Amino acid sequence: MDIHLFNESPFKTIISFHKLIESFEEIALSNVDYRSNYAKAILKQIDSIPELKTGIEDYSIIKNNEALIKNILADLFPTALTQNEIKAVTIPFQNISFNYTERFKKILRNAGDEFYMEIRDFDDHQFYINNCCLILSSYYKQHIDFNRPFFYDIPDEEGIEKHYRILYNADFMEITPTENAVQLTQNDIDNLIDNYDDIELWKSKFPKGSWVLKGFGIVSLFDATTESSISNLKSNLLKKDRESVTTDEVVANIFRSIFKIPDLKVGFIIYNPEEEKFVKPAKLESQLQSFLLSHDQEIDCKNAFFGCSFENLLNNKEPFVISNVNKFIAESPNRKLGEHLLSQNIESCIFAPVIKDDHLLGVLELVSSNSRALNSVNAQKLELVLPYLTDTIDRYNTDMQHQIEAIIQREYTTIHPSVYWKFRKESQNYFQNNNPSKDYIFKEIVFKNVYPLYGQIDIKGSSEHRNETVKRDLKSQLTTLLEIFDNQKPNTNLVLLEQRKFELESLRNELDFPLKADTEQHIQRYIEEEIHPILKNTKGSAKNEKLEELYFENLDEKTGLFYQERKKFDNAMSIINKKLASVLDRKQLDAQQIYPHYYERFKTDGVEHNLYIGASIAPTKPFDIMYLHNLRLWQLQTLCEMELEHHQLKESLPYELDVTSLILVFSAPLSIRFRMDEKRFDVDGTYNARYEVVKKRIDKANIKGTQERITEKEKITIVYSQNNEETEYLKYIKYLQHKKILEPAIEQFEVEDLQGVSGLRAIRVKVINNTVNPTAKKITYQDLLDELN
Repeated sequence: MDIHLFNESPFKTIISFHKLIESFEEIALSNVDYRSNYAKAILKQIDSIPELKTGIEDYSIIKNNEALIKNILADLFPTALTQNEIKAVTIPFQNISFNYTERFKKILRNAGDEFYMEIRDFDDHQFYINNCCLILSSYYKQHIDFNRPFFYDIPDEEGIEKHYRILYNADFMEITPTENAVQLTQNDIDNLIDNYDDIELWKSKFPKGSWVLKGFGIVSLFDATTESSISNLKSNLLKKDRESVTTDEVVANIFRSIFKIPDLKVGFIIYNPEEEKFVKPAKLESQLQSFLLSHDQEIDCKNAFFGCSFENLLNNKEPFVISNVNKFIAESPNRKLGEHLLSQNIESCIFAPVIKDDHLLGVLELVSSNSRALNSVNAQKLELVLPYLTDTIDRYNTDMQHQIEAIIQREYTTIHPSVYWKFRKESQNYFQNNNPSKDYIFKEIVFKNVYPLYGQIDIKGSSEHRNETVKRDLKSQLTTLLEIFDNQKPNTNLVLLEQRKFELESLRNELDFPLKADTEQHIQRYIEEEIHPILKNTKGSAKNEKLEELYFENLDEKTGLFYQERKKFDNAMSIINKKLASVLDRKQLDAQQIYPHYYERFKTDGVEHNLYIGASIAPTKPFDIMYLHNLRLWQLQTLCEMELEHHQLKESLPYELDVTSLILVFSAPLSIRFRMDEKRFDVDGTYNARYEVVKKRIDKANIKGTQERITEKEKITIVYSQNNEETEYLKYIKYLQHKKILEPAIEQFEVEDLQGVSGLRAIRVKVINNTVNPTAKKITYQDLLDELN
């Protein structure tokens, strides 16, 4: 007898067989002798245990009278069906059961001594309200459909979890109120029906123990393992949140229940039709492993590993079944696949194609360590589960494509969120008005009357530094080659050796002069065509062979040249650009709160940015020129912060790379148009092109009448043309000087005339760079490299 009671119930439960005993009393008065005698014999035994009729609250009475109770229930539990039916006496929804059929007893024995039955996903809340609904239905005659499928999950002797559907028979039960029962009106009942989750309301209308449940019920189970497992699989596969998707072990348990194979394991691989490869699904790798790709991330479908074994799967979309891997190795030409499976202790397997609209999406892998456990017969069960798996993988692919499109839009196009609405609107027009009979003409995306802001922070002398590092690497490579040639054996019979040494020395001497445009390519071609063949075809001493080995190890794979110094310079450039761009992007999030505006930045030998602000970009928000002034001050403050970020980086970098900062002020509104051919925004109109000309040339301009550049390290240069712009920026500078961000000294000068542009002036002011936090952890070059990589 199993007894595991819930804590609270509206019922006082009394187990009673009074209805059956009353039927025995009627039979005892009948004229059928054998029936009458049997009933009288049962009643005689019952007389000594009146609780069987009046009601049992002490469950030990049941345990001590199991044989008699079995005889009382004999008509309901026929002996002929005891090996087939799964049936017992119970109280509905309660974990009380006894008088099991033989098949039920065997199921419980196989489950083990530690197992006890509980209804799946059935808690105290549901138990209480279901009992209340039983009262509403039976006593108040309300038509309430409160029943849902109930299941017991019971493991068999091999540990495979089986699922049994529960059916209740309550014909032998009576429900009566006690003096504590609350009499309900129809309004009360309606209120209860509308408030399923309000457990306190239900308890107030059905207080604990306020009703009597007298009698007994019968529970019948039937094996619904396959149907329930498929339902569980479907529920898990349809979960939207990837983080909540079940682990591979839970998925495997579901398949074990369906196939009744204790050691069954499940894997999956995605099919990539563009490259004709099988790929591990990266997003599902923690949930589903792969036995075909146990070591590789992807593999070509025509790889020799598969041989001709997968031709039927790929071409005819039919499952590939190996019921005996050892036999497969002996008889199949594709031993490699069989040995790969056997190395994972796989003795039988099924590889089933997952197909949607006649397109292969992937392959489901079922494997077992037992020979013939998986075979062509039970492979037919896959028809029950593959439709759900197909929908899941199709959804996974669709979701992946959407995310890829989002990544492309975010990382590779210039459609900034501030203007995305207009592209979306035009795309929506195309979608809604698309007519196959005529071409749709896309409207141009134009934003009129917007104010531009341009700024840059450039690495000073980057070209000179780059050329210097190239020269150092080339000199180092030529010196190493000369050392190798100097250490050649004296008897080396190569006539050209001395000539090659002379040519190498000549090339090294050339590097003492400014680097020409083709010098690097010329030396690279000479080394590859004239020097490397000699090294590869000449035997030298052990010392020389070691020198040659080290030399080739130092060559860059792409260029075939030394890349040590240039690599440090390139890393320094990348670190600076990344750090400065991150500051700008982070500060941009704050700037968008001032007023929505278009923003784009570019990494060159530094970081440039364009901003455009105006009513046409955010038509739902009122625009005021105050927002432009706010954004200009933000831009100046942000360039100061970028300067400080670089100053903190300098001592950690392998090169003393300085930066210069520039702001171009342009007060006239202009229009920007999205160029469909270039997939980017550009200034629109001939007059506005003057702004673009200045942007391209201003950073290389000199102070008028001098050879001094307008930009200088650690200083911000503000270029403008109108007096009101000068007044505005001098106010900003005074404010930032007050905040100890800019130094007191201010330089003002005229800018030399550019082609077609004259009358430009500039303000130059230095950023105070002594604000480094002395308690901050010192950043090393290696830290920066790790962050870069």
